[in-house]
Amino acid sequence: MIPLRDTIRSRRFPWITVLLIALNVYVFYVEWTTGPTPEAGIGLLAERFGVVPARIPPLALLPQVGLEPYLSLVTAMFLHGSLVHLLGNMLFLWVFGDNVEDRLGRGRYLLFYLLAGLLGNYAHVAANPDSTIPTIGASGAVAGVLGAYFLAFPRSRIVTLIFLFIFITVAEVPAWVFLLVWFGLQVLNGLAALGAPNVTLVAWWAHVAGFVAGAAGWLLLAPRRREPRWL
Repeated sequence: MIPLRDTIRSRRFPWITVLLIALNVYVFYVEWTTGPTPEAGIGLLAERFGVVPARIPPLALLPQVGLEPYLSLVTAMFLHGSLVHLLGNMLFLWVFGDNVEDRLGRGRYLLFYLLAGLLGNYAHVAANPDSTIPTIGASGAVAGVLGAYFLAFPRSRIVTLIFLFIFITVAEVPAWVFLLVWFGLQVLNGLAALGAPNVTLVAWWAHVAGFVAGAAGWLLLAPRRREPRWL
C-alpha cells in the first residue's frame, strides 16, 4: 500500500515538514556527488555518519564518553541508501507530517520528529548490538509521525495505491486501518529478523520504536483542549 494523500486539510502551511524534506533531498544530493560513483558516496557518508550499533556505547557510559559517540543517532536520520529509499520516506512524511505539525506547532513538531528518530535508531542498536552494518534513513522519525497521526486522526481516510497481484487500484482506507497494518508488518518483519543482525538490511525495530515513541510523544506534547467552565 502506497499513501497518496489524506483527507484532512492543514490550517497552516507545513513549513517544518517541507524544510525537513528539502534537507533530506539536499543531503542525498551530497551523498550522490561525494564519491567517484553515487554508490561510493553513499557508502562513504553512511560509514561516517550512519548508525553502526557496535560503535554505540550503552547509555550508562554517557557520563564517561560524552555525546560524540551518540551523534550518529541523529545524523543518520538525514541519509538515505537509494533514491527509492528517500522517496518512500519523504512521501510518508509529506502525507502524514503536515497534519501532525499543524496540531503540535512548528517548534514542538521539530523536537518531536528528532526525538522519535533518535529513539527509533537507538532501538535498532539495542536489537542488534553487535552489528557492524551502517544504518541510515529517516524511517524512525517518519514512523514517529505515523504513530502520532494514528492517535490524532484515526478517522481520517488515506487515499492509497493498492497492489493486488496483477491488479492496481486506488481506494480510501481508514487511517487507523492503514497504520495498524503498517505497524503490524514492521513488528512481524522485526521478529523474523531477530538473531540475524548482519543479514537484514532494514532497521525494522527503528520503525516499531519510532511509531511507539511517536504515539507516546503525541500524548505528552499534543495541546490539550480546554473544557468549558460551568459557573
